Amino acid sequence: MDKINKFVTCLIPVHACNFRCQYCYLSHHVNENVYGGGIRTFAASPKDIVSYFSIKRMGGPCYFNLCAPGETMMHPQLIDFVGELTMEGHYADIVTNGTLTKKFDDLIESLKESQRKRLFIKFSFHYLELKSKNMMEVFLSNVEKIRKSGISYSIEITPHDDLVPYIDEIKTFSLKNFGALPHITVARNEGTKEIALLTKYSREKYKEIWSTFDSALFDFKFSIFNVKRKEFCYAGLWSLTVNIETGVYSQCYGGDELGNFKDADTAVHFRPIGKCRQPHCFNGHAFLATGDIPELIAPTYIEERDRITASGEHWFSKEEREFFSTKLANSNGALSNNQKRKQYIVNACLYCANIGKRFVRKMKRNVKHAH
Repeated sequence: MDKINKFVTCLIPVHACNFRCQYCYLSHHVNENVYGGGIRTFAASPKDIVSYFSIKRMGGPCYFNLCAPGETMMHPQLIDFVGELTMEGHYADIVTNGTLTKKFDDLIESLKESQRKRLFIKFSFHYLELKSKNMMEVFLSNVEKIRKSGISYSIEITPHDDLVPYIDEIKTFSLKNFGALPHITVARNEGTKEIALLTKYSREKYKEIWSTFDSALFDFKFSIFNVKRKEFCYAGLWSLTVNIETGVYSQCYGGDELGNFKDADTAVHFRPIGKCRQPHCFNGHAFLATGDIPELIAPTYIEERDRITASGEHWFSKEEREFFSTKLANSNGALSNNQKRKQYIVNACLYCANIGKRFVRKMKRNVKHAH
């Protein structure tokens, strides 16, 4: 049985989307060209990227999360990337709004049965957008297409206030068409310093409303949302954050750069972040459920994602259920307290040095512009 060795979240360079969801957290970045940036080429070929992050180099099969600022499936290199990852023996997911039928057809056709068993689709169920664009049947058809192909899948809703009057309708629709209720994530407002909940409701009322979906994903993510992590975090050692456009990979969203996969002859560099630099682990449903803080009591990733339908079928294949039942600590050795203290010191020194370098570069630019 395969065990998860590393968690690798990848930013796929698509800055375009066929939806305009009001609650999209990317639209909170008012100074960024979120939807008008187009589709940008990978920093290296899919084959070369996977060669850099090979099972041999990474120490075992890893879980690669593939998500774009826009609609992930729009990228012309994505299917080849998924093919290379799953052929290597890694596991992967694609985050998508589920409407690009031709892309799903091409994906299914390109993968062998053994590869399909190492892939799952995170269908973002944008209920109101699908209704307003008259694309609900397209979405349902693609979910069914994926189910029949043997690829695992999960249906997920971003809870937002406009959706509250439709909750009963959504539940009835989901039980009829998916055989189970969708999972619920937690909507965040990235326009706030603390990355707050995106809602007009109180925290208590928000929980009361969305807990009715009985989603383990929501329960865990909500429990850690806006809770500052103070434990030693293994992100950077047990997990990586990769920018597929630039090639740069880092410890975490707020962590140090560790290397670049374009440097094909170099080893993959790992260094734990130790102390979290974010207001809270807003994507802890992935980083913490897979086990970046091993002493934290958390569900396994499969407990957050799978559902059993009314007919007794799982959304996830047997292979994926086994893989995502494991934790990163099952494949990676923990550090001693002395090793952790050393890492705190190393990270602090490098962090300060990087701030100094950025300051010097800024001063040089200012001087240049002054002349």
